[in-house]
Amino acid sequence: MKQDLKNFTQEQLREIFKTGGFAHYRAKQIFAWIYKRRVEDFESMTDLSKDAREFLKKNFFVSQLELQNKETSRDGTEKFLFGLDDGSAIETVLIPEGTRHTLCISSQVGCKFKCTFCMSGQGGLKRNLEVSEIINQYLYVVDLISPKEITNIVFMGVGEPLDNFENVLKAIKILMNSSGVSFVKRRICISTCGLIPEIKKLIELNLGVKLSISLHSADEDIRSKIMPVNKKYPLGELLPTLKAFSKKERYPVTFEYVLIKDLNTSKGDAIKLAKLLSGVRSKLNLIIYNASFLKYRPPPKEQIDIFTAELKKRGVFFTLRKSKGQDISAACGQLRAHWQKGA
Repeated sequence: MKQDLKNFTQEQLREIFKTGGFAHYRAKQIFAWIYKRRVEDFESMTDLSKDAREFLKKNFFVSQLELQNKETSRDGTEKFLFGLDDGSAIETVLIPEGTRHTLCISSQVGCKFKCTFCMSGQGGLKRNLEVSEIINQYLYVVDLISPKEITNIVFMGVGEPLDNFENVLKAIKILMNSSGVSFVKRRICISTCGLIPEIKKLIELNLGVKLSISLHSADEDIRSKIMPVNKKYPLGELLPTLKAFSKKERYPVTFEYVLIKDLNTSKGDAIKLAKLLSGVRSKLNLIIYNASFLKYRPPPKEQIDIFTAELKKRGVFFTLRKSKGQDISAACGQLRAHWQKGA
């Protein structure tokens, strides 16, 4: 049975070719063709021997994603809905900001962690994405916007990246590989709801990528209500792990905090947040909630002003962002939810 070539790292292909009786450097050549030159036809890989090309045709194929829908916001945000071979769909978002183009990549079809304010987990987890399905999100969009370049990658789309640890790790290794895409490691960020065992694995691996935590409340009880994962991995256990990550990688941890009306925007919430962050080398992103099908709503200006004033008073530096793509289905899972309703 043929296998998708994009599911393999260069190291894995080196071993496969070695077992097939070919020189190990063939893997490097193949990586250059697919990821640097964007050539996926084996016959066009002219520096490979005829036997090597026949070996590829016999054992491998090269996948691509099928675009189902695309929406573009007035602010330039673009959201892509890609169809998969099993009839599922995933989302990818391109966010322009000045000279930066950040690609938000999905890692799963659905999500099992069921954060109550997020569309992604409302239907539960269907499956993990294959390495190729993760990589193809990048390849499709980067080719589409050429000669512009994707400057940053965040694993912050549908799904929990650290719940698909091995495939996300392989995808990152492929993206960073110098024979192909050669993406700069410090411009890759993994966002997680706080899976402590997997964060500890990242510390051991010392990949050099950044880490972002979906926080959304510094109160254990409130966070447990809106993010059930907090019951298993509470903030009291998560914070020491994040300190260890920051120390090892020498990057500040980014905390994402979505501001939701009457839920996490009081003066008391700001005080708890300031105390929580005081012991962690970190960056704080405040994001105004993007209204969806769910019960939550963005806070009024008065609540935002009270919350941010208290943070300033306590010396907490933050960035306040409006949700991108508010005139399209740009929040995680929204476009996929529209598609599912219409299917």
